[in-house]
Amino acid sequence: MMDVILSRRSIRKYTPDPVSDETVKELLKAAMSAPSAGNQQPWHFIVIRDRGTLVKITEIHPHAQMLKEAQVAIVVCGIENAERYPGYWIQDCSAATENILLAAHALGLGAVWLGVYPREERARGVKELLKIPDGIMPLSIISIGYPGEKKEPADRYREDRIHYEKW
Repeated sequence: MMDVILSRRSIRKYTPDPVSDETVKELLKAAMSAPSAGNQQPWHFIVIRDRGTLVKITEIHPHAQMLKEAQVAIVVCGIENAERYPGYWIQDCSAATENILLAAHALGLGAVWLGVYPREERARGVKELLKIPDGIMPLSIISIGYPGEKKEPADRYREDRIHYEKW
């Protein structure tokens, strides 16, 4: 498992090979296995395969051009106001997003996290395009496909960022 964590990279180029429905289901199972405050699981997921929709997202999100090549995208959405612990939907859906990224890498896929929330213009555009109801907020979009690029692992460990007992 440590190898998956330490070797995962953001992949923005993909081959045209399709990602199966079974593989997408595995990614969603991983997402829904994420921890959540009070086990509320305040998430919903939108799976997008339609090329037209993927391209329209690139018009809303300035850093989403890789969706033009992606075979699938998963939009991670959170329930904003129905939680026992208000505000934690952001952390919970972030954990679900990271689980998708790690599972994608473990399954031989490439993926990248595209932030939507808290950028109002992105969130508004994605909500309108995907007909997301009030009270549900898109947090992230994960672009997914078989890697069309190879990136070496990055050593991001920084001893100077670690503090013991006190700052």
